[in-house]
Amino acid sequence: MDRTRAAFEDARTDTEQHDAPGEQAIAQTHIALAAAFTDPARADGELALAHQLLDRLDQRATTLLVDVAALARDAGTDRDITGRATVLRTEITVTGLPWLTPLLETALAFHHAVRGADDDLSDTIGRLREATANGDFAYHVPIAAAMAGRPRPDGPVIRWLDDEHIVLARWRALVTAR
Repeated sequence: MDRTRAAFEDARTDTEQHDAPGEQAIAQTHIALAAAFTDPARADGELALAHQLLDRLDQRATTLLVDVAALARDAGTDRDITGRATVLRTEITVTGLPWLTPLLETALAFHHAVRGADDDLSDTIGRLREATANGDFAYHVPIAAAMAGRPRPDGPVIRWLDDEHIVLARWRALVTAR
């Protein structure tokens, strides 16, 4: 996540230099998403900046992604995560942005894993399987399972940038750190 955040920070700096406010908002939103999983306190500031950048733009998908990042930041808390996720799921469907669904369900899986809510996590992984059945974003399913320390589910072969066991252990570590 640190490399991801650093890459998007570089992208945000580049967009600032080229006066590209839309791209700047997108990069900032991804910074906030990475921080939401790793450092909720930092995520507060990153989300605030993302909202500030988006206030003057019309980017529905990016705005929804900010809301997904806020769910990840709040994982494990009593801040109505499942209710907010239900509303977001509906908004994502109505706006025709299905590519956001795996991110939403992964944030929700993070919440359930942190809370040790095994039945809710199983339901979320089921929705993830459904959302990624065509193979797009299929890597979210083993990530969600790894968060809870579950074995890797059957599914398509995924080519990770690092060793699969290391990647999945990192996701599990985010849960245990929370």
